[in-house]
Amino acid sequence: MLRDSIPELRAKKGHVNYRILYFFHGRNIAILAHAITKEEAVPRAEIERAIQRRAAFVANPKKHTFRE
Repeated sequence: MLRDSIPELRAKKGHVNYRILYFFHGRNIAILAHAITKEEAVPRAEIERAIQRRAAFVANPKKHTFRE
């Protein structure tokens, strides 16, 4: 958990490490907020961006939900 309900998932593909910032909506849905390549620590600006995206989604889920 980074902060403000934004956890971090670390994944590796080949020689590249990724940090995936996400949040939960309801009981069963995880939503990707942001993804970056691994650095020493997650930059504060990236966490802020994920928090803003979470707030936008929570305010209007239908606007930020893909429907085919």
